[in-house]
Amino acid sequence: MSTTDSTGLAGSPPFLSKQAILAKPGFSRWMVPPAALAVHLCIGQAYAFSVFNGPLTKVIGITQSAPGDWSLTTLGWIFSLAIFFLGLSAAFAGKWLEHVGPRRTMLTAACCFGGGFLISALGVWLHQIVLLYLGYGVIGGIGLGLGYVSPVSTLIRWFPDRRGMATGMAIMGFGGGAMIAAPLSVALMNHFKSATSVGVAETFVVLGIAYFISMTIGALAIRVPPVDWKPEGWVPPDTAHKMITRNHVHIDRALKTPQFYLVWLVLFLNVTAGIGILGQASVMIQESFKNTVTPAAAAGFVGLLSLFNMGGRFVWASSSDKLGRKNTYYVFFVLGALLYYFVPSFATSGNIALFVLSYCVILSMYGGGFSTVPAYLADLFGTAFVGGIHGRLLTAWAAAGIAGPVLVNYIRAYEVAHGVAKADAYTMTVHIMTVLLVVGFVCNLLVKRVDAQHHMSDAQLAAER
Repeated sequence: MSTTDSTGLAGSPPFLSKQAILAKPGFSRWMVPPAALAVHLCIGQAYAFSVFNGPLTKVIGITQSAPGDWSLTTLGWIFSLAIFFLGLSAAFAGKWLEHVGPRRTMLTAACCFGGGFLISALGVWLHQIVLLYLGYGVIGGIGLGLGYVSPVSTLIRWFPDRRGMATGMAIMGFGGGAMIAAPLSVALMNHFKSATSVGVAETFVVLGIAYFISMTIGALAIRVPPVDWKPEGWVPPDTAHKMITRNHVHIDRALKTPQFYLVWLVLFLNVTAGIGILGQASVMIQESFKNTVTPAAAAGFVGLLSLFNMGGRFVWASSSDKLGRKNTYYVFFVLGALLYYFVPSFATSGNIALFVLSYCVILSMYGGGFSTVPAYLADLFGTAFVGGIHGRLLTAWAAAGIAGPVLVNYIRAYEVAHGVAKADAYTMTVHIMTVLLVVGFVCNLLVKRVDAQHHMSDAQLAAER
C-alpha cells in the first residue's frame, strides 16, 4: 500500500516525510550539529580538489604531462562548475527544502555527490573531460548545493539564542572537509598509483562510496523543532538598537529589497577574493617557492588552509553574535585587503612563514563570511524562510566560483605567456582581490534595516506554514 508524505506525493517512504523528523519532547538540540557535520565534512572535500590537479595533468604520461594530457586551465573548470551548480541548486531548492524538510534534501545530496565521484572516475578511465565536468562539476555540484543548505535553516531554528554560533557549527564542516580530504586523497592516490595509473580514478571511487554513507547517516539523524519552538527560559532580547528583526519576509519578497542585493554583493566579493586562490592553493605555493615546497608539503598547506577555513567559520560567526554581523564583515574587508596587498612581497622575499600565515588569516575570514551570512539574513529577513533566502543568495557563490578561478588561472596564464616568472605571476591577481574587498566594504556600509512594507502579517505567515 502506498503512503503519502507532507508533500502530497504518493509512494514516498514514511521516513522521508517532514513529520517523521519532527523532534519529540525531551530531544536535545545538541544532537543536530553532529548530523549537520556528517554532511558538511563530506561536501567540504571540494576545497581539497586542487590536490588532484597535478596528477590529472599526467593521466596519460603518468610521471609527467604528455601530449593529450589535460592542462591546468582545462581542469580548473571542474571546480568552477561544481561551485556554480552549488549556488544554482541551492537557489532553486530553497522552496523545496522548506516544504519537504532536510532529510529528503540531504539524502538527495548524498546520491548526487557520491554519484558524481563515480562518474568522474569513469571520466578519468576513459580520459573524457566532459565526464568530469558532468560528474563532479554538474551532478556533484548539485549535491554540494543541496547538502550545504539542508542543515543551516534547521540549526538557526534550534538556536535562536545563538544564530551566529549555530550557522558556524553548520558550515564549519564544509571548511574543514579539506583538512581530512587533502591528506586522505594524497594517501589513496599513492596507494593506487602504478605504472599505468596515477591513482585518481580509484581514489574517486573510494571517496564517492565513503561520502555517500556518511551523508546518509547525517540525513537519518537530522530532526526539526516544532513551529515557534524556543529554548527553555530564553527571552528574545531587545533589538531596538540592533539591526535584528522579529518579523519575517517571504522568500519571493526578499528579492525585491535592496538589502538582498547588497548582501549578495558582500558575499560575492568576499568569496571571489578567496575562492580562486583556494582552488589553486597547492600549485600556487609550489610555484611561489619553487624547489622549496614539495607536493606533500603543498598538500599540507591545503590542509592548513582548510583548518583555518573551518575554524574561522565557527570563531567569526560566534563572534558576530557579540560584534554584530555588519561589523564582522567590516573586519573581513579591511584586514583582508591589507593582507592581499602585502602578500606578494612575502613571496618575493622568500618568507614562507608570513606567506602561509597571511593566507591562513584570509581563509579564516573567507570561511567566516560563509558562516556569518545566514545569521545576517536571519537578522534582516527573519527566520521563517531563511533557508530559502540563503539558498537564493548562494547564487553569489556560484558567480564567484566562476569569477575567482578565472581571475587566478587566466591572469596567471597570461602573465607567464608574456615572460613573467611563475613565482611572480600571482601578484596582479591578488592586487585585484584587494580592490574587490574595498568595494565589498562599501556595499556592506550601505546595508540598512528592511522596510516594514516587506514584512509578513501573522495571517500570511500562518497560511504559508
